[in-house]
Amino acid sequence: MGAMETESGAAVRFARRVFLWAGIVGIVELVPLYFAEPAIHRMQPPPLTHPDFYYGFVGVALAWQVAFLILSRDPLRYVSLMPALFLEKLLYPASTYGLFALGRVSPSVLGPATLDLVWLALFVVVWLKLRRIAPPAPAGAPR
Repeated sequence: MGAMETESGAAVRFARRVFLWAGIVGIVELVPLYFAEPAIHRMQPPPLTHPDFYYGFVGVALAWQVAFLILSRDPLRYVSLMPALFLEKLLYPASTYGLFALGRVSPSVLGPATLDLVWLALFVVVWLKLRRIAPPAPAGAPR
């Protein structure tokens, strides 16, 4: 086995682990939010005025966690999708930090937002490693 094959295998194993753990951690974090509305009402009043936005956010975020689990099975296949993952991990922290700067959210929400930035960094590392070894994309497809 050559050095390139070893490097490629290590990069794919790393990617699989990152996406598997991102999916698992995300599911563990998000599923309880379906049952947390009463606690949120007590700890951060007022009650939710737009529960459709709240549950919609949780549902879309949960769908992405399932996507991470799918990516963990064959990360090389999905290299061209990875920039979308960057947005998934960037948009929540960007809006949360912006809202915090405006005094509209409590500091307690900064922890989960920061964790998304850690996942973003790991996703970028995975992408940088895999795009060097991924098979060529079909003509006209983004790489």
